Amino acid sequence: MAQPRLLLVEDDPALAELLKWNFERENYIVDHTADGEEALLLAREATPDLVLLDWMIEGLSGLEVCRRLRRLPDTANVPIIMLTARGEEEDRIRGLETGADDYVTKPFSPRELIARVGAVLRRVRPALSAEILEYADISMDLVAHRVKRGGDVVNLGPTEFRLLRHFMEHPGRVFSRERLLDAVWGQDSDIEVRTVDVHIRRLRKAINEGDRADIIRTVRSAGYALDADGSL
Repeated sequence: MAQPRLLLVEDDPALAELLKWNFERENYIVDHTADGEEALLLAREATPDLVLLDWMIEGLSGLEVCRRLRRLPDTANVPIIMLTARGEEEDRIRGLETGADDYVTKPFSPRELIARVGAVLRRVRPALSAEILEYADISMDLVAHRVKRGGDVVNLGPTEFRLLRHFMEHPGRVFSRERLLDAVWGQDSDIEVRTVDVHIRRLRKAINEGDRADIIRTVRSAGYALDADGSL
């Protein structure tokens, strides 16, 4: 398997060197910068498989870097884990709303971070080029336009199919209603934001039929995510 490429954006030299050494020992290619603007340039030059992004970098903030990475076509779907000393729930939600996939509060151990990165990459990599997406007991055939859960056929309308596909291509990631509107309906759509809630209800009803566990999590003040273990 090809070496995964990380973009590490961290302005603490000692921590950056420690993380770079540990990830390279685990066979990762690590591009490092302490500067937000340079991070955007590096991401354009060589698209990373995952971004480790410090919240408190000087100049362009980590949140702004995250926001801009989400706007670039090549990095719109690249997982982003934010590294920060800010542990308040409000800060965590801000990071998630900006587009971060995960949030690691300092201090942390390199082993913990390596495990988190590995888990994210295992979730997202198989979905990038597959014709069949699978998550937990759900299987989605993109060619036949068919969804099954636990082997049983699930009947979905076209919008619910697109919504579920988006979730299955980014399992575990929290999406705000606005970001779901852009991804599923398109940026030029004039549909009301609350319409997303209606289609989430329809999707839940279809895939949870027969008293199955609800696999779609509502994350307070942030949005929705496909999450089988309820860890969000």
